[in-house]
Amino acid sequence: MSDEQGRQLASKWAKTEALLSHAQIAPHIPPTRMFTKDNLSSMLSHHGMVVIKPVKGAGGHGVIKVSREGGSYKYTYYSKTNRFQSFDGLYRSLNSKRGKRRYLIQKGIRLATIGGRPIDYRVKYVKQPEGHWAITAIVGRLAKPGLFVTNICRGGTLLSGSEGIRRSFSKSVVVSKKREMRTLTQLSTAVLESRFPGIGQLGFDFGIDQSGKIWIFEVNTRPQ
Repeated sequence: MSDEQGRQLASKWAKTEALLSHAQIAPHIPPTRMFTKDNLSSMLSHHGMVVIKPVKGAGGHGVIKVSREGGSYKYTYYSKTNRFQSFDGLYRSLNSKRGKRRYLIQKGIRLATIGGRPIDYRVKYVKQPEGHWAITAIVGRLAKPGLFVTNICRGGTLLSGSEGIRRSFSKSVVVSKKREMRTLTQLSTAVLESRFPGIGQLGFDFGIDQSGKIWIFEVNTRPQ
């Protein structure tokens, strides 16, 4: 850990729990639980689609989209889809794939798209030498065709935040959506800095669903 980077915090669960404690932020956090058989069954029953991801990890590695369709199930890992006729079969396969790593389950959000490709947003927030925080980037990340993860290291395309919002919604909402992301970034940083003193830079991963609601998927203390 360098002084320039500030404190690093790998656990997605610790950061999620901290943000859920704030009344204005909590509605923007998708329902999230630790990965267990019971939690997976319950969340698939409630939401139909979930995303599971390592408690510690970056770059979209290990992220799996899981869906329930009637009495059958499927999951997608990168571009490969596996189908199952029973929940037990699904769970055994997922449990084998995760190995000994701890995973989270998060409600799946149907993101706004451009040409059928999901888009999300990265807001980078950096503490300046003078002590105040400043947003240094708001960018859109457009998933590679056929993938659901948007990470640039997985073939995603980088757009300006304004272009992403304009092309997935309309020019008329660009200012309001960016303002909302800025506000959530500032509120969330205040919570995280009080809970985890010493952080110096944060990368917020936001999504805008097809109805226009903004979600916070995760916060990175080593943003790329």
